[in-house]
Amino acid sequence: MLQGPIWNQIPRFAFPVAATAILEQLFNASDIAVVGNFTGAERTVSVAAVGANSSIISLIVNLFIGIALGANVVIAHAIGRNNREEVQKTVHTSIVVALLGGLLVAVAGELAAAPVLRLLQVPEDVFPLALLYLRIYLIGMPVILLYNFEAAIFRSVGETKTPLLALAFSGVLNVVLNLFFVIVLHMTVNGVAIATVISNGVSSVILYQKLRHSQREIRVSARNLRIDAASLKRIFRIGLPAGIQSAVFSVANIVIQSSINSLGTVVMAASSAAYNIEIITYDILNSFSQACTTFVGQNYGAGQIRRCRKTLLLCIVEGLITLGAAIALILFFGRTLLSVFNSDPDVVSVGYIRLMTIVTAHVFSLLYEVLSGYLRGFGISLVPAVLTIIGVCGIRIMWIQFVFPHSRTFQTIMNVYPISLSATAAMIFVAVMYYIHIHKRKGEAGQTAD
Repeated sequence: MLQGPIWNQIPRFAFPVAATAILEQLFNASDIAVVGNFTGAERTVSVAAVGANSSIISLIVNLFIGIALGANVVIAHAIGRNNREEVQKTVHTSIVVALLGGLLVAVAGELAAAPVLRLLQVPEDVFPLALLYLRIYLIGMPVILLYNFEAAIFRSVGETKTPLLALAFSGVLNVVLNLFFVIVLHMTVNGVAIATVISNGVSSVILYQKLRHSQREIRVSARNLRIDAASLKRIFRIGLPAGIQSAVFSVANIVIQSSINSLGTVVMAASSAAYNIEIITYDILNSFSQACTTFVGQNYGAGQIRRCRKTLLLCIVEGLITLGAAIALILFFGRTLLSVFNSDPDVVSVGYIRLMTIVTAHVFSLLYEVLSGYLRGFGISLVPAVLTIIGVCGIRIMWIQFVFPHSRTFQTIMNVYPISLSATAAMIFVAVMYYIHIHKRKGEAGQTAD
């Protein structure tokens, strides 16, 4: 990351990250595919039950993924400065934070599960299965968060293949267990939830063992697992704004999900199926954002500001090329892909409306995510968080409050995505131009200001 050509290193980093996220989503989507095809008369209700939880689960997981990103940046800065001691302290602190955070979320989530689903206006016929799925999923939070923090540790040193291989193994296990619990044991959403928890536990154990035996500076020792106050402060300074941004982002999506729920079970099932396809394009663009953060983080630590700007440009260009190809494929095969989750013609028709609207709007997502990743690489996390909260969350909540009541259609809800994403991309672009100007004035050698 610190020397040689960048253009070919970025895809080497980004593609395994994208593949990891896509595989994770595909394996999670197997929950919907299995209950949507093997639960008989309950298939539409089961799909809706799993989908009703997507925004809640995203809120929790994304909060901690943002904090894990803070660990990524802190480790990358320390590697750039060749500070092995700081790397070790941050790595061990991250592991403990993941486990303690997971336990806290599991306990609090179990207490709040039913009221939250009520707040989301989940229909009465869907509610019991939705609550069952959520309660089981929450039990697995410690291992789910542990995997994400471990993956962030590997990515901080440019190692993206190990998390991919661990996820591939556990993902296959997840699909096998889904089929076993639902087809053989005749379970419904409880079966796919249990399978998800078990497979995440396996992937987190695999990565932990890899960290224990790593020959690099990120090696983990059980006797060193403790929280270092200074490392925790640095992680939270960068990661907490990113985590809160993702959490508030999810809150906005929960508001949207509530409006979707008000349109009935078919629309809920269609939206849930489409989400599991459109997330592929998001995973691709987000992988270039993570590449930008990590490359910039290490080069900033080493004082190579010019190389940071080059990274930004290449991440945008290469990301747009890759994303464009993915969008074309998804739109061409969209209806076929939707029918995998639910073959009901009404579900497929409504789901394609969401696909067409959102995957094309992901061009704006790429721009603001990569630009945000650039700023976070410098340790500037609060600015993109605030701008995203204003541009994405603020616009979406206002849209649902003031526009949707006058035109209660699914397309009306979907229209807010391109509007909010383009507005956010424009604001963060202005912020990046400001910080680039600051760096130039400092002769490309000073410390950045947050």
